[in-house]
Amino acid sequence: MTAGPTARHWLTAAAPKAAPALATSTVLILARIWNANGAEHSLGNAALMTVLATAAAAAGACASVGHSGDGVLAGTAFAASGGLALAGVAGYSDGLSLPLLLWALATAVAYGLAARYWRTDRRETVAYERRTAERREEHSHIERIETIRGRTQIEVAREASTYAAALAEAMTARATLPGFNPTELTRAGLPELPLTHTDKELPRA
Repeated sequence: MTAGPTARHWLTAAAPKAAPALATSTVLILARIWNANGAEHSLGNAALMTVLATAAAAAGACASVGHSGDGVLAGTAFAASGGLALAGVAGYSDGLSLPLLLWALATAVAYGLAARYWRTDRRETVAYERRTAERREEHSHIERIETIRGRTQIEVAREASTYAAALAEAMTARATLPGFNPTELTRAGLPELPLTHTDKELPRA
């Protein structure tokens, strides 16, 4: 049941790692197909690819100059320049030695550039996960404190209610005892009961 999701997760994680090799291999294959269809030793085609590669490199240099330079755009332009150069050489050459050498170099450079972005992305991801875990732990701590405080207040209120009910029952039971006289208790020096005090304050008809 879990083989499918695990395989998909593995493919999703491996796809970005294989992207540079897939890109350079695709350029090499297309260039060799172009070579077989008339680009071999074609000066016009070689000149065209040289101009395009130089223009892409110049665009990358312009995009990376200044404080407002766009690193993503510059990297894309330089990658396009390298791909065009590889395609031009692979299409013009009559053998595979030089195209394969350039393919290996281009793949190594692509992985070197990609590794830098992967490390940066990994550091940002780890920092974000750490901050998220810290906030989650802080919120959990606050929730635990509030839960304990709420339970304590409920227990205190419950105990106070129980004590009040017991006190009311005791006073009721004492008032029903034979010979209970609030006046005698007052004369003996005990505090006057609220009921007796209230009766004294009521106006007589």
